[in-house]
Amino acid sequence: MCDPQVRDAAGQQVRPAGPGGLRYELVPDWARLPEGWDLGHTAIAVDSRDRVYLFNRSEHPLIVLEADGTFADSWGEGLLTSAHHAHIDGEDFLYLPVLHSHVVLKCTTDGTVVQTLGQWDQASNPDWNGDHRQWMREPVPRSHGPFCLPTGVATGPDGSVYVSDGYGNARIHRFDSHGTLLGSWGRPGTSGPGAFFTPHGIAVDEDGRVFVADRQNDRLQIFSPDGQYLEEWDGFHEPCDIHIAQGLVYVAEGAGVHRASGLLQIRSLRGDVLSVWDRGPAGRGAHDVCVDSTGAVYINALDGNRLLKFVPA
Repeated sequence: MCDPQVRDAAGQQVRPAGPGGLRYELVPDWARLPEGWDLGHTAIAVDSRDRVYLFNRSEHPLIVLEADGTFADSWGEGLLTSAHHAHIDGEDFLYLPVLHSHVVLKCTTDGTVVQTLGQWDQASNPDWNGDHRQWMREPVPRSHGPFCLPTGVATGPDGSVYVSDGYGNARIHRFDSHGTLLGSWGRPGTSGPGAFFTPHGIAVDEDGRVFVADRQNDRLQIFSPDGQYLEEWDGFHEPCDIHIAQGLVYVAEGAGVHRASGLLQIRSLRGDVLSVWDRGPAGRGAHDVCVDSTGAVYINALDGNRLLKFVPA
């Protein structure tokens, strides 16, 4: 896999590294929250109407914005106590891993919980000490069942639900649409197929391939729907989140413990590098990425918990 030829700063026009004509412009001051409201550490999902859902660590844990950035709704107070990633499926159901409660909630977009995966406040790893940073410097000693600090969710074309169980575990879990566990895979480790050191984000393409952001191992691992190892993509700096849209793979990177320099990579479904964004004014890098139907890219920049929106130029 070749290195990119162009590396530009985020916050300015971003030029492509390779084919594709990928050019974007930053929309300044896009999100307009009610007066006095702040965003915390933020996950991003977009529904079929291009409404933007911000699952975040603030007094208002689920904030909904219209595509133009105006405020639309909020909910989740008292329920969504610890945000991480977020996912919306093709039927506009919202999946939310509540990190420190060790559950994944399936909700309607107005906040009705229709399914709970896992057991509230019951960590599957008995060695967890209450701090999600416990195993950031070395992998967990062993794998466990669902869940201990689940990090990400994705749905497959057959309705399967995949959960990356990443901070207190080293596993990917697959459920059917009714919430029945179909299987799990992964082991702690720093190299080799199926070894994870903080499996942090997850996405599934139209063929059912499961992409896992193996954050502290600086790579993506790709599996079949039932967990058979297919391949590895390297050349990342702490990949945190993955979004697949319109034949492209968007990978947010650089928000882990090593403070690497990346912000976002865009690749083809074969792994070809099309564009690489340095963090530039985005500070500590990106934790989440999502793309709407127009190709607009949303990124959570951890420096100041800012939400950035880039539109195709």
